[in-house]
Order: sequence, then C-alpha cells, then structure tokens
Amino acid sequence: MANLAEVFGADIENVRRGIGSDPRIGYQFIYPGCGYGGSCFPKDVQALARSASAAGYTARVLEAVEAVNYSQKEKLLEYIYRHFSGDLKGKTVALWGLSFKPNTDDMREASSRVLMEKLWAAGASVKAYDPEAMEETQRIFGDQPGLTLCGTKEQALKGADVLAICTEWKEFRSPDFEAIAANLKEPVVFDGRNLYEPEMLERHGMIYYAIGRGRNQFHGV
Repeated sequence: MANLAEVFGADIENVRRGIGSDPRIGYQFIYPGCGYGGSCFPKDVQALARSASAAGYTARVLEAVEAVNYSQKEKLLEYIYRHFSGDLKGKTVALWGLSFKPNTDDMREASSRVLMEKLWAAGASVKAYDPEAMEETQRIFGDQPGLTLCGTKEQALKGADVLAICTEWKEFRSPDFEAIAANLKEPVVFDGRNLYEPEMLERHGMIYYAIGRGRNQFHGV
C-alpha cells in the first residue's frame, strides 16, 4: 500500500488511519516501512512456503510476501541512489538503527544489514549508531573498512553526507532537527520507519524521504 501511495501521490499515513479505523483491523500492525526482520516471522514464512512446495502446492501469497519484504529492504537504497543521481562513491551515510526492531540487539534479517552491504558495494561508507546492537554489529561485520560505529546518534551525524533511519527507537522520535541539519553535509533524511511529519522537516529546511509519503518527495520526478 505504501508503494501504491507513492505511485498515486497519496500519503500512506492517511491511508493507514483509514484502514486502521476498521475495528476488525486496528492500527497495531499496519505501519509501513523498510521491511520486517528478526528470527521468527521471516523464518516462519519461509518454512511454511517450503513445506507447501514440498507437498506439491505453490503458496503464492507466502512467496509474494517474502519477495515484497526483501524488496522493501532496498527502498532506502533506492531513494539514496535517486537523490545522488546513481553515484554513491565516496559518500558517507549516517545510519540510526541497526537492530530489526526496537528494544533488542537482534540483527537477524535486519533491514539495516541489507542497506549497509549495498552501500558498501556502491562505494559508500556508513557511520552507524544503535542503542543496543553495537556489539552485535561488531560481531557480524568485524573490521569492515566502510563501517564506523559511533557512541551516540549525534556522533554518527558528524561528517556524514545524509542520514538514514532503519529502526524506530524511541530516542530517534524527537531529535534536534537543527543539529541534524547543521552536522550533515546535506540536510537530507531517509526515514525507513516514517517517524516524522514531512511538514516539520520542511520547516527546518530539510529534504525528507519516507515510505509512501507521496511522489512529491522525489525531487525532479
């Protein structure tokens, strides 16, 4: 639905509020973003699809869920590529959020891993911060030359070209936007969890890319 909202120039937050107002659905699990991860949901979807295939049945909905979820993990990279006209060599991305969800250090199937690996492949580097997953990131990636782990979210901003957000930690929800704009080389935020209202960042003179917030976020499109 968020991808359709971008195509039609709609705001997924308005769509989400409309869908969630149906008491049979509710709001709890209908937040668009840059894909789900963790150890349970991805594994269960994959296992059920494989079990169906082994029994001679093609579980097309399950296979589509898996394919679309992986595609969503590339959404921020798509936005970043578009913003920089396809050339990421020498760019530095500040990354807030490494775990697959808040309140854990679990990085299994995390969207941040896909983003970082593809940024490195494109010649970019990453300055990353997460409240809990720093040691886990170090364990997974070791001495990856394109990765700098930072002690605070503010430290991650310094010297970076732009900011990307992969995890909706509470401490990311009310940042100092003026400090973000002042520390980045470009006042640009790529928000994979739709933490902010576009109008708020516009008031601070920032460019804001979020999931399904309308085509007007794509400058020059």
